[in-house]
Amino acid sequence: MDCFRQTLTDNSYTRQVEMNFAGCDRFQRSRVGTLLSLAAAAAGYDYDARGLTHDKLWASREVFLLSRIALKIQDCPRVRDVLDVTTWEDGTKGAHMQRVYEMRDQTGALRCAIRSDWVLVDPETRRILRPESFTAKKLGTCPVEIDCPPTRKVLLPRQGLEELGSRPVRWSDLDGNGHLYSGNYGDIIWDFLPADLQERVPRTFYINYSREATLDQELRLLGQREGDDVYQMEAMGPNGTCFTCRCEF
Repeated sequence: MDCFRQTLTDNSYTRQVEMNFAGCDRFQRSRVGTLLSLAAAAAGYDYDARGLTHDKLWASREVFLLSRIALKIQDCPRVRDVLDVTTWEDGTKGAHMQRVYEMRDQTGALRCAIRSDWVLVDPETRRILRPESFTAKKLGTCPVEIDCPPTRKVLLPRQGLEELGSRPVRWSDLDGNGHLYSGNYGDIIWDFLPADLQERVPRTFYINYSREATLDQELRLLGQREGDDVYQMEAMGPNGTCFTCRCEF
């Protein structure tokens, strides 16, 4: 039995993972929530391998929070697929620190690509910091072309939205920061999509994380359909918009 490997270079981190039943849908295809979770985990593994653990960054009052993601699915991973998940820092854009990803199978074929924007935050004051104030390391850039569209701002209209229902934030939704884990948003979104779209694999998926959601808060879900192939969704929490997303099939 082969051991899964991980590789660290000056500007990249790669970790092999196997898609399992728990991370896939009823058709044995990877859920969007699973792909989001793999990306978030890879960013953490990268910094852990460089000695920049969550605890160390917290003590330095410099932690990262996800702001936006763009996901392109070239060929949706399935149960038992072994993927090489590689991530690179990719410089800054305005107030955002950028990170990109590729997920390739063992033939080298690209299955998914991701672009993400992060904000640097003081965990005690919740104040957003400028990227240039990050002291832990010099930010790197990605040397390869990533086959994924840029992140985008997703805005829903104020009228003509359909009420989809509500979703409380439960204990099992929370991560080590005490709020709804970023990967879990994908599962919430799919639970509220129209039934015919739930069974389809998106070509591209965009999400904006606007405000954190915490234990026992109630999220009100609103949606808008554009033709047969696009659906947008917004979750409203007690303090305003929690997330917006756009699913393109």
